[in-house]
Amino acid sequence: MSSAVTTTATSSRYRGSLAGRVTLLTTLAVAGSIALIAIGLYFAVRVQLQANMDESLLKRATAAAENPLLIRNTRTGETVPTWVLNASDIQVAEVSDHDSWSPTQKSFPRPGPPEVKVATREVPMMARTIATGDGDFRVVTVPISGSDTALMLAQSLEPQKAMYKRLGFVVLFFGAAGVVAAALAGWVVAAGGLRPVRRLTASVDRIATTEDLTPLPVEGDDEIARLATSFNRMLSTVAASRDRQRQLVADASHELRTPLTSLRTNVELLTQADASISGEQRADLLGDIRAQIEELTNLIGDLVELARDAPAEPTLETVDLSEVVDRALSRVRLRAPSVTFTEELTPWWVMADAGSLERAVTNLLDNAAKWSPESGTVHIGLHEGELTVDDEGPGIAEDDIPYIFDRFYRSTEARSMPGSGLGLAIVRQIAERTGGSVSAARSPHGGARMTLRLPGSASPRPVEPHTEVLNR
Repeated sequence: MSSAVTTTATSSRYRGSLAGRVTLLTTLAVAGSIALIAIGLYFAVRVQLQANMDESLLKRATAAAENPLLIRNTRTGETVPTWVLNASDIQVAEVSDHDSWSPTQKSFPRPGPPEVKVATREVPMMARTIATGDGDFRVVTVPISGSDTALMLAQSLEPQKAMYKRLGFVVLFFGAAGVVAAALAGWVVAAGGLRPVRRLTASVDRIATTEDLTPLPVEGDDEIARLATSFNRMLSTVAASRDRQRQLVADASHELRTPLTSLRTNVELLTQADASISGEQRADLLGDIRAQIEELTNLIGDLVELARDAPAEPTLETVDLSEVVDRALSRVRLRAPSVTFTEELTPWWVMADAGSLERAVTNLLDNAAKWSPESGTVHIGLHEGELTVDDEGPGIAEDDIPYIFDRFYRSTEARSMPGSGLGLAIVRQIAERTGGSVSAARSPHGGARMTLRLPGSASPRPVEPHTEVLNR
């Protein structure tokens, strides 16, 4: 139940095409970047404009407050301070500790305690924003030189707010345009970049449909090209495996045909025999049938051994190769009583599958016994992980040495003898599984020498301390 839920969640998570996901991710990334930049730009401009306004108001207020002379209006007879003229483009007021007076608009923001503190010289200056019924004003207050009053300048923030709105609209418009452009660019890039992937997918689908393992064309040296190269290597491996499988089936069918034909012939002779056949002839036919059944059984066992995968790790154990040779030798002596076996063995401990290793050694000894002459001798030696098996037979031709460990390979001399050509192939496979190797050469005794080399040590592995404690 949980695996089904996991599969459904995974398919939902990765639903949609890769190009669509790339376009979406590109759009989101660009939109996020534009949003951060726009927000930063908006607040940076706002802070800078506010700072510029404060600086301008402060300069004007300072300049007007330093010139407190009065100018008389000849028409009305009223006197107006000169700071009114110096700051005529903004609203101004004079603030004392108990009153305020402004010759400008009536909408001038009323002074508060912060401005009174400037008039009483408690603070050197004040800048703040005051909200009124006519909008927000930015106010700067400085003391007037030579008096106990303060000069208060106010400028409306409404034009600045209107500019903020226009700025926000411009940023939003161009940001949206940038997101759309990023989406289009992401789609174009994804579509163009994934075009080789689509071609590779189409080729894979074609291979799955037609089973044509022809390598794909590789263009360029980018990641897609390297992927195609890796896929070609996989195709080569699959093609080689398929060829080996076909060859194995063809060779196996060829090797099985002979014992099956002979077995069928003998069975037909037995079923068609009349009273004229003697008991001795019947016994010979039955013996041939048993021999052919045994040969067929051995051939099938060899095929199974070659076809199976490497043994699982739990089957590995530390074994003494010399004891494995002794067990195999006791079996081969029964099958070849006319052959003499001599042995010089020293202990050699290896990590291997004991059953498979014994089979490999038995195949080497059987091969030597098969090629040994009547009353011949097979010499067996084991020294420092190198097992040598020498016979006194005709030896191996130089042209045959590179191929004798191939499956179903049989030399011209061996084709007239019993066997399937799989024994030495099994030896090589087991040796390679164990981390060793096997080779063939001329023997100093006149025949062939088979050498099996396996990694190991002259003494068994020490038992782990915790294992000793558990055994106690």
